[in-house]
Amino acid sequence: MSGKFPLTVHGAQLLREELQRLKTVDRPAVIAAIAEARSHGDLSENAEYDAAKERQGFIEGRIKEVESKLGHAQIIDPASLDVDGRVVFGATVDLEDADSGNSVTYQIVGDDEADIKAGKISLNSPVARALIGKFGGDVVVVQTPGGAREYEILDVRYL
Repeated sequence: MSGKFPLTVHGAQLLREELQRLKTVDRPAVIAAIAEARSHGDLSENAEYDAAKERQGFIEGRIKEVESKLGHAQIIDPASLDVDGRVVFGATVDLEDADSGNSVTYQIVGDDEADIKAGKISLNSPVARALIGKFGGDVVVVQTPGGAREYEILDVRYL
């Protein structure tokens, strides 16, 4: 992982909570499971031991990954930025589809935080790229796999 990558304050908090859980709950639990499996004797055909060791490898790998992400993150709080109503990373944007009249709300987040079901779209998505730098009232055209879509920006919020 080279350079800094953007992360919302909420995303950073979730990673810190995951790291805390991995270190204080998951790691001790797997160490106890390994000790328990060892106490059953022959390790060569001990499925419990093998499973616990595999789980330990996963947990240790995830700890390193989360620590690296936090170490390389540029944590951005859009509420603290002076952006005069522009759409920026971390902003929550209310849009109206010009064709259907349907409204949608998206928050622009980093790749790791993106979750379309939760209304969080990646900074690198076509919709987010079209929105960045625009203002409430602007109309944007987004190239989607289904063709061009036109959206009006109804509101830009910094939560």
